[in-house]
Formats: sequence, structure tokens, C-alpha cells
Amino acid sequence: MRRALALAGALLATPAIAADTPLAVPDTLAQRLQPCMACHGAQGRASRDGYLPRIAGKPAGYLYQQLLHFRDGRRQNATMARLLAQQTDAYLREMAGYFAALDLPHAAPTPSPAPTALLARGQVLAQQGDAARQLPACSACHGTRFTGVQPALPGLLGLPRDYLIGQLGAWQTGQRHAQAPDCMAQIAKRLTPDDIGAVAAWLAAQPVPPAAQADATAPGPVPLRCGSTDHPPP
Repeated sequence: MRRALALAGALLATPAIAADTPLAVPDTLAQRLQPCMACHGAQGRASRDGYLPRIAGKPAGYLYQQLLHFRDGRRQNATMARLLAQQTDAYLREMAGYFAALDLPHAAPTPSPAPTALLARGQVLAQQGDAARQLPACSACHGTRFTGVQPALPGLLGLPRDYLIGQLGAWQTGQRHAQAPDCMAQIAKRLTPDDIGAVAAWLAAQPVPPAAQADATAPGPVPLRCGSTDHPPP
């Protein structure tokens, strides 16, 4: 009986002892970037159903530029601005390199509830554009597979529809900026609300191909001058 009581006392006491023992947290880049995972998902792999984008596997140059834009006020997000306010360019580059190097599987898209005609319109805009309105195809800059182009053009697949709509809207209203000349702002301002809904719905409904790394080069000459390609990250 005494032995049983002694064992029970030891078991009950163990959590208290452990609670008083400081946990050893490794000082690694992966550990320091845990706050990013709170919004962007485990290892930067956000789901398709939320608003926040997946950052794992995006081109390092693109991620670095966006971190600079958030820190320096060209992109508006209070949480990102607060997290990055005191970070140096060198550390932002290190962050970008970490997430760019992650090669993780993509979830399959959920079937889109959008009408067939709307999806068809989105496909035309994404793959062919609309020359009459000086709208280049998304694929002209973001690659024929829509997986991005090195070093600074992001992939468009695997992103939530609401996120795509939100970013195009932010460029239309001037809430989002890039380095001049801001080609995305020029393009977004030529889009109607129906155009935005269509292209976002179609892109969000597409599966991400295997080996979805960004292409080494664009499929041809870019249709507009863009600050991100005129002045790529050094």
C-alpha cells in the first residue's frame, strides 16, 4: 500500500517538476519562422479554402520583393507590417529563401460552383487575354503552366479564389503597389468585376501540375514593362 501511494505521489509530482524545467527551444530559422505558419499554414502550405496564400515553393525573388513591399508600405497589411518592421533586408532574403526551398505537395482543387460560362471566360482571359482591350494573357508573364517564372514572377495555381479576387481588387484601388512601372496595376484597372471573378474562379479550380517549380524563363517577350522584371532582386 505504501509503495502504491509512493508511486502515485511520484506520478502526480512529475508534471510540476517538468513545468519548472525550462524547455529547450532550438534557435533555427525554421523555429524563428513559426509565426508565419500561424496564418500561412504548416510549412507555409496554406489551404485552398482560406483567404491567405501558400508561400511554400514560390520563387525566392518574388517572396523577397513582397516582404520588402509589406515592410516598406507598398502592400497594406497591419500584421505583416508589424512583424517585418524591424527586419533587415538580409534577414528578409533569408526568410524568402527558406520558404522558396520548400517542395511540398499541393491539395487537389475542390470543384468550382461557378457557372460553366464564367469559367470558360476565365480560361480565355488566363490563356489568351483580350487583345481588343489590351489585356495580355496571365500565362504571358506567369508561365504557360501558371507556375511562375524565375526569379520574381509567382505561380497563380493553388491559391484561394477569394485571395486572387482580393489582390486584383487591391491593384485596382491602389491598395497594393509594386515597383514602377507597376504592370499589374495597369492590367487590373482594365478588368471588369466580371473579368476578375471569372479569371479567379478558373485559376482556383485548376490542379497544380507535378514538378510545379517556377519556369526558368517566360514563354516569350513580356507584354508590358514591369518593375519586378526590370529590377529583379540582386
